Amino acid sequence: MQPRGNVRRQGPSPPPRPPDGTARPQGKAGGRPGTPPGALPATGTAGGRVGGGGDRCLGARQAASAMALSGVRVLELAGLAPAPLCGMILADFGARVVRVDRTPPSPVSTDTQGRGKRSLALDLKRPPGAAALRRLCRGADVLIEPFRHGVMEKLGLGPEVLLQENPRLIYARLTGFGQTGKYARSAGHDINYLSLSGVLSKMGRKDENPYAPLNLLADFAGGGVMCALGIVVALYERTESGRGQIIDASMVEGVAYLSSFLWKTQKLGFWDRPRGENLLDSGAPYYETYKTSDGKFMAVGAIEPQFYEQLIKGLGLDSDKLPHQLSYSDWPKMKKKFASIFAQKTQAEWCSVFDGIDACVTPVLSFDDVASHQHNKQRSSFIKNDQEEISPRPAPLLSRTPAVPSLKRDPFIGEHTEEILLEYGFTKEEIAKLYSDKIIGINKPKANL
Repeated sequence: MQPRGNVRRQGPSPPPRPPDGTARPQGKAGGRPGTPPGALPATGTAGGRVGGGGDRCLGARQAASAMALSGVRVLELAGLAPAPLCGMILADFGARVVRVDRTPPSPVSTDTQGRGKRSLALDLKRPPGAAALRRLCRGADVLIEPFRHGVMEKLGLGPEVLLQENPRLIYARLTGFGQTGKYARSAGHDINYLSLSGVLSKMGRKDENPYAPLNLLADFAGGGVMCALGIVVALYERTESGRGQIIDASMVEGVAYLSSFLWKTQKLGFWDRPRGENLLDSGAPYYETYKTSDGKFMAVGAIEPQFYEQLIKGLGLDSDKLPHQLSYSDWPKMKKKFASIFAQKTQAEWCSVFDGIDACVTPVLSFDDVASHQHNKQRSSFIKNDQEEISPRPAPLLSRTPAVPSLKRDPFIGEHTEEILLEYGFTKEEIAKLYSDKIIGINKPKANL
């Protein structure tokens, strides 16, 4: 049972789209009809924030019905970190995201970013499973595919097949090295993509090896977030053309694009010195972290002269008796001076000195402390699900159609297999056959009585 265009209908669903890929009508951007008052959100979830109050569920349902991606149907083929983040972003902003999990489950198939998704367990390696996915794609708006180049083609699920059957499909291919090039078929991880982009060469302290900042840059920023951006852009373009397209989201190129500032400032003197001796790479004493007396840290980013002057005053120093801020040769000595001063007070004491002063000095918060910090509490920047787990609220904030993240636990693999197949037009007899042939997995959790 497929919806037409991006309209989320109430009541009986329209019949399945014919297999010839007949295009669905689509209006202009912003022209999607609204949802009747009181209707349940497309994701079937309620959103909330740490410290929130009032009738949260009612408010969440009303907000969810107006989320920016309500009615968009997404199939996310289960993979590692970047693709799950991409799917979670879309789900947070209202898309109906189905995670297509493997059956039997892979030992490394745990998705910790399953918020707002439902799970369908399907064996794509067997022809009936691949045929089932083709059928699902006829009624979907987006497919997120995280496999190495050539895998989907071997399964008969390449874009030339799926787009012929559904010309409106956005086929998002999220890989480390992209669909072409020397490394297209090679394995890799964040550190490899970061190295090939050139960005890794800029990271690290003086006289030390380059280091990767966790796996945030290539996997998540250059991969998951960039892919989500590409999907939203393609959906917007589809409102004009009525046609889908293929997205080649390479994490190497995604993180390289993120580094555009580094490229555009090559001639401005920001990076003239060796790695670890420049303004923004831990060379400057006023762009650094310092340990406090209680073993915590403060972050200093006092780049502009007026902020640097406030930093100097807060540290109890006299700028007239110090070297000039841009005296590179004095930077190592100044870092030692700043470090010795910061080590004399606790983090809380330094916060009392610098809070309310434009010195660009802030505490380095741990995950244990970040949600309770006054600024984050005032903005409700973190949410708590029904398992009492805290995580960041979706960003950015939209004034009319904000994201309303699910507060439910993440789905179990195969938890929603039957209901999803029914929604996409499969009969109960067809589902029973797929189950008996072990093409699908059904995992309905038992109620706790």
